[in-house]
Amino acid sequence: MTDRPRIPLYRLFKANGEPQIEKTIAACKDKCYRYNALHPNDREGQRAILQEMFGTLGEGATIMPPFWCDYGYNIHIGKNFYANHNLVVTDGAKVTIGDDVFIAPNCCITTANHAIDPAQRREGMEVAMPVTIGCNVWLGAGTTVLAGVTIGDNAVIGAGSVVTHDIPANVVAAGVPCRVLRAIGKEDQSRYPLDE
Repeated sequence: MTDRPRIPLYRLFKANGEPQIEKTIAACKDKCYRYNALHPNDREGQRAILQEMFGTLGEGATIMPPFWCDYGYNIHIGKNFYANHNLVVTDGAKVTIGDDVFIAPNCCITTANHAIDPAQRREGMEVAMPVTIGCNVWLGAGTTVLAGVTIGDNAVIGAGSVVTHDIPANVVAAGVPCRVLRAIGKEDQSRYPLDE
């Protein structure tokens, strides 16, 4: 699509007040609004809008409304993805999410950083950095994943965490800022009793 705004990665660019960016975001907000206005159990209607909006949408992907994003086409989701209510994705850069990922309610994934210098920030300067979430990851309720972060396969991110840096595969991590607490081990298979 040639009318998409050019957004550089890892470099300051003027985002706020730029007509092409604002037009693109407004068009995406219209799609989000339509999505959120559907009956919450209308999976067919939801999937049709998400396929129109996203870069990639794997089979069996479910996002419970309400859901909001900025561009949509920068979001790439694997199969069997599930996001509970109130997911927000600011996707000025690419957001890649693997297969079998669970996202709890009230989570935010953001590829956007704003200028730290006050004058640059006032001018609407922004930085876009991609986010990658591996396969079989669980983000606990209220988690925020910040720009430029990669979360490895099988990781569990505890509720309320703010992920400011990369998290390796096969670990439990939590906190503000999020840090690795421990590796996921065999004992986790028997953490909870099986219902028989």
